[in-house]
Amino acid sequence: MAGHSKWANIKHKKEREDARRGKLFTKLSRQITVAVRESGPDPAMNSRLRLLIEQARAANMPMDNIERAIKRGTGELEGVSYEELVYEGYGPGGVAILLDIMTDNRNRTASEIRHLFSRYGGSLGETGSVAWIFSRKGVMTFDRAAVEDEDAFMLEALEAGAEDVIVEDDFIEVHTEPGDLHDVREKLAAAGFEPTAAEPRRIPSTLVQVDADTAEKLLKLLDALEDHDDVQSVSANFDMSEEVMQAIQA
Repeated sequence: MAGHSKWANIKHKKEREDARRGKLFTKLSRQITVAVRESGPDPAMNSRLRLLIEQARAANMPMDNIERAIKRGTGELEGVSYEELVYEGYGPGGVAILLDIMTDNRNRTASEIRHLFSRYGGSLGETGSVAWIFSRKGVMTFDRAAVEDEDAFMLEALEAGAEDVIVEDDFIEVHTEPGDLHDVREKLAAAGFEPTAAEPRRIPSTLVQVDADTAEKLLKLLDALEDHDDVQSVSANFDMSEEVMQAIQA
């Protein structure tokens, strides 16, 4: 299991995520608007929109916000035109970092992202420099303590269409093809297994082990990138030992 995946699941539980809720709502609104512009406002016919609405509801985003974002996508409300981009770079320790970007001004965004990389000991890379390391997957996270029979859960997940089931100390991850995420989630929910999070992610094929000093610098960079309004998701291929993770959390 990639260290970044462990860290992502720990962060889901952190109270400081509540302080970012307004920022999260803004990012989800942008994504919903773009999804509607691309494939229409009907969630039944637009799998990307359907998943985004589920994520928005899970984050307790008000329905008024969701509906306004949809109307901006259909043109019923005036809205900004966003461009979707992918930025690639390297963090401390040579860790590969991939950013999914949504911006209305690519020059401004490029300048700001380059500054963040430089400030926290990384560097913005060329197109294609690290993208090959990552593949898109649908990822669901489950509280391991809530799963009474892990063997039965794994069988249910695989029969529902999951590609892989990964068990960690306190959580279980289910990986799917991106387009299968909604259907697999619905089947598992019907079987009594409700995820704590379900989202598309980029999963790395190779990992870079980082020590405590590198991890501390790297996580400062990742947090700064995640805080940027135009950054929709941050992926990185680092791994860290339990000892390093405990030291960082302390």
